[in-house]
Amino acid sequence: MTITTHAQHWLFDLDDTLHHAGAAVFPMINEYMTRYICHYVGVGRTEADRLRTDYWARYGATLAGLQRHHGIAPQHFLKQTHPMESLLPLIETGTQLPLWLKRLPGRKWVFSNGPQHYVEAIVRHLGIETQIEGCFGMDSFGFTPKPRVAAYTSVLRQAGIHAGNCIMVEDSAANLKTAKRLGMRTAWLSHQCRKPSWVDWRITSLFDLQRI
Repeated sequence: MTITTHAQHWLFDLDDTLHHAGAAVFPMINEYMTRYICHYVGVGRTEADRLRTDYWARYGATLAGLQRHHGIAPQHFLKQTHPMESLLPLIETGTQLPLWLKRLPGRKWVFSNGPQHYVEAIVRHLGIETQIEGCFGMDSFGFTPKPRVAAYTSVLRQAGIHAGNCIMVEDSAANLKTAKRLGMRTAWLSHQCRKPSWVDWRITSLFDLQRI
C-alpha cells in the first residue's frame, strides 16, 4: 500500500520542509532575535545569543522562553524579528513545488512554529497558495510551539480534521513524535540513515512522497 493511499490530509512544516531556510533565512532571523533580546531584555550580545539558543532548546521556540521569563509580548517580538521585506528575497522560487503539490492526492495544510504573517507570506512567495487549504502559524494556535500537544490539537480542531486521517511531513523528528502519539502517520525529511520508531517514512526529498 502506498503512502498516498493513507493520506486524506497532509500537514506540512514550512521551514526546511517546503523551502530551504537553513542557509540564509534562519541566520537572518537569529540575528534579528539576538538584537531584539539585547534591546528589550537589556543584556549584551553574548548573553542574548545564549538566551536565544537556550530557550529554543528548552521550549521549542525562543519566544516561549522570552514570554515565560521576561514577559515579552509575542506579537511585537514576532513582527520585529520576521521582517518579510528582508526575508522574502532570500527564499528561492521557480521550483517544481506548485505543480508537485497539485499532483499530490489529498488536502494540504501548513503547520509552522513561525508567525502567521511569515507563513502566509512565504506560501504566497512560493506560489503554492492555491494548493494550500490553510496556514497555521504560531499566532493561530496560542503561541504554544510544536512539539507541545496543544499546538497540534488546536490546528486539528480549527481545520476540522482527525489525526488518524493525516500525514505530517517535517524535518524535525521531535515534532513528529507528538504527531505519532496523536495518531498521525509521519514522514521525516532527513538525510540521517537511522529513523526513530515513531517515524513511518524517512525521505530525503519531498518528491519521494509519491514514490514510496
